[in-house]
Amino acid sequence: MIDSQRIARWDLAIANSMSRWGASALRVSLGAIFIWFGILKPFGSSPAQGLVEATVYWFPSEFFVPILGWWEVAIGVCLIVRPLIRAGILLLFIQMPGTVLPLILLPDICFTSVPYGLTLEGQYIIKNLALVSAALVVSGGVRSEGRRLGDQQP
Repeated sequence: MIDSQRIARWDLAIANSMSRWGASALRVSLGAIFIWFGILKPFGSSPAQGLVEATVYWFPSEFFVPILGWWEVAIGVCLIVRPLIRAGILLLFIQMPGTVLPLILLPDICFTSVPYGLTLEGQYIIKNLALVSAALVVSGGVRSEGRRLGDQQP
């Protein structure tokens, strides 16, 4: 026989654990994604390099792509290092509008059928909606996470 009170206690304990650690896990994983994707660019190993070069054609790619990569690494590091979270969120929100530029400037590369049929490149860009949403969750919890962990953040 199933003990409903025991299940309810387990459910509450699991939910409380997810609530306690979810935002921190999201912040660190978001930081890791930015570091991982970013570090590939300065070394010419990013699968997105051609897309970046085609989108930002007015800057020399040998200059722009590494700077973009280090910018993304900075975002990631700032998200992982707690006192720098706000700086990371700011850098992220400055960078994000540029990530949708291919949808406007290169629709033939991003869509099989505008506006709904996405190519692999288009899907790569659209996934940034999840990154922005994650950043909103992280930035919304900056003050409460610090208080919960005993930090004295303003």
